[in-house]
Amino acid sequence: MVKLVDAPHSKCGTFGYVGSSPTAPTLMNTYNRFNITFKKGKGCWLWDKNGNKYLDAVSGIATCSLGHSNGALRRNLSNQLKKIQHVSNLYQIEEQTKLSEWLTKNSCAEAAFFCNSGAEANEAAIKLIRKFGSKISHNKESIILAAESSFHGRTFAALSATGQSKYHQGFEPLLSGFKFFKYNDFQSVKNIFEECKKSNQHIAGILIEPIQGEGGVIPGDKKFFQQLREICDQENSLLIFDEVQSGVGRTGKMWGYENLEIEPDGFTLAKGLGGGHAIGALLVGKKANLFTPGDHASTFGGNPFACTAALTILNEIKKKNLLHNVLMRSIQIEEGLDNISKEYSNKIAGHRGIGLLQGIVLREEVIDAQKITISAFEKGLLVVPAGKNVVRIVPPLIISKNEINIILKKLTLIFRGL
Repeated sequence: MVKLVDAPHSKCGTFGYVGSSPTAPTLMNTYNRFNITFKKGKGCWLWDKNGNKYLDAVSGIATCSLGHSNGALRRNLSNQLKKIQHVSNLYQIEEQTKLSEWLTKNSCAEAAFFCNSGAEANEAAIKLIRKFGSKISHNKESIILAAESSFHGRTFAALSATGQSKYHQGFEPLLSGFKFFKYNDFQSVKNIFEECKKSNQHIAGILIEPIQGEGGVIPGDKKFFQQLREICDQENSLLIFDEVQSGVGRTGKMWGYENLEIEPDGFTLAKGLGGGHAIGALLVGKKANLFTPGDHASTFGGNPFACTAALTILNEIKKKNLLHNVLMRSIQIEEGLDNISKEYSNKIAGHRGIGLLQGIVLREEVIDAQKITISAFEKGLLVVPAGKNVVRIVPPLIISKNEINIILKKLTLIFRGL
């Protein structure tokens, strides 16, 4: 068992991050970083260069599925480097074939396209929806629907599909052909379908997260998603899920859509699929299996090294029965957050989430997520904001009962001290 030691952590600077040191001059100034460098990790723990210890409830933003320095990943990736790491998609790739077979065997998909990130996976999904629209729109303008408060990535099409104006500022005009509805509000979706019919437009598809992560940890309503499935079937539109954050066991099911009792026409993956290594994927069913040679490509996508990482993650999740662990730990953390929310109801409006994607909803007029993130950092706990008033908790899927108790204890101390 890891011994918990509270270390004297750094004082905090502006924008909720720590330290006054600027970004290195050789790096573009695209991040507000904590003034810390981690030197090693093990399981759910990280150590900085001074030996200070941090419980990692960020896990690379829902990415390090097996935690840090996992033994199976070390062995398998080391062995892969001794064989071959990259040849490009000009040739057959054995590891890629094995990964696609695993994914399709264990999901509703029949084919996969591999890339390097969630944004790239969503770019592929957007192109796919556009191609579908061009085939069946009968000279009508094709429209893609996405949700308000959504987040689909920083590349241009993914940004255009993101329903948060703060990410758009300075990059307008964005791509046209996107319309936005209210998440979990079917009437707003229905209204757009009706408006598009009057304007001689066709809705080629809907891109949506089963649970909004960056938008505030908002779980999808089951009835709402079932209605989306119905209207997409009726209107001949694709339903594509962005599972970049919710996929690969994060919700206690292998795929987020399994919580909603429907199957999408396709879904995107990244983050937890590689366990910290760069891989993304677009998985599609029969209706959406439309790409032909020349439609889309990725030089690095699905190379032997990345696919070996992904296969290791997926096999370890099954071998270690980590979906059960996620369910047990989610019950534990939700019960703990219930108690904390009741005790500090003057500061906490509640909590929401599913599996090990949890959010503490703060009373925005009293305190914001940046302040809690800083306070947690000072106590050796890493969490991450999800919008202005939600603190996101996304630890590795291997997290133990004892480590969840440590998170809850530290959160209690944080709110008690405010």
